[in-house]
Amino acid sequence: MASTESLKVKLFCDGADFASIMALYADPRIKGFTTNPTLMRKAGIPDYEAFARRVLRAIPDRPVSLEVFADDPDGMEQQALALASWGRNVNVKIPVTNENGEFMGDLIHRLSSAGVTVNVTAILTVEQVQRVAEALDPSAPAIVSVFAGRIADTGVDPVPVMIEALKILRSRPRVELLWASPREVLNIFQADRAGCHIITVPPDILQKLNLVGKNLTAYSRETVRMFHNDARAAAYRIETRTLAAAQ
Repeated sequence: MASTESLKVKLFCDGADFASIMALYADPRIKGFTTNPTLMRKAGIPDYEAFARRVLRAIPDRPVSLEVFADDPDGMEQQALALASWGRNVNVKIPVTNENGEFMGDLIHRLSSAGVTVNVTAILTVEQVQRVAEALDPSAPAIVSVFAGRIADTGVDPVPVMIEALKILRSRPRVELLWASPREVLNIFQADRAGCHIITVPPDILQKLNLVGKNLTAYSRETVRMFHNDARAAAYRIETRTLAAAQ
């Protein structure tokens, strides 16, 4: 039976709702936090810096990944250095390429060599992992975020990709592999079995951790009860006739 107690993969919360972040910060199972401009925009956050600094004030003792959003290397570098200056626990998310598909290897190397803990994001291929590994300073801590959920969305099993990524990253012992964009609780256990160091999970999936180990027979009855109660609450009716009348 599955159990969260046996998990070796570190759980990070991925989101931009401050109340949810604070609730999960109280959970010792959550070892770090990630966010991005898209999540912030969906959450209706009007000021990127104000929100990020608020999170960092509230969470000084666990890693927090904040992302640049410039599209040129110089702009990314300036933003990355600014983000890194906001807190010692900041991991700076750098996209593996810009919008034109240009690999950000030189920038990744400069930041990594300068002592910035980078989280290289939006990776979907083994080839990208290889190039990022080569760009990273071997002595620097870093995170490599492979978007396993998006890989799965295309009909490709992401687990072999993650296993191959781990092999590549053996040459960078201070680098952690992160399973990004999970779609369900099962992905946490897949990431753990594959050997990933981190999985970043949105709050709605983290809430389902309470279901881990649940008796499936009992869960079946609860599901039937839900259907019955919802139909009754909606006052649904199906006109029926007796068998004799139907004949």
